[in-house]
Amino acid sequence: MIKSFGALVKNKQAYLKKETAPEKETVFFLFKEVVRAEFGLIGAEKFLPNYFSAGTLFIKAQNSLWAAELWTNRNLIVRKINEKIGSSVVKEIKMK
Repeated sequence: MIKSFGALVKNKQAYLKKETAPEKETVFFLFKEVVRAEFGLIGAEKFLPNYFSAGTLFIKAQNSLWAAELWTNRNLIVRKINEKIGSSVVKEIKMK
């Protein structure tokens, strides 16, 4: 017997409005895009998004100079990533 959508999901409106977190690949892509816009192609090559969990984006930098540059601009980068996503998904950036 085939069940209707309404029978499967009791609260249809809440189910349809349910927001899902973006995939880590989406966050990584947007990080690279924002970094390329801020630091150019050379700067973008110096960073590697490594891990994303619970709003924290972990980044590996090629050296301490670039790590310091990213750390200085981390709030700007977080804000721009969240603007592109449309919600406050990334809370902070940490360096590995």
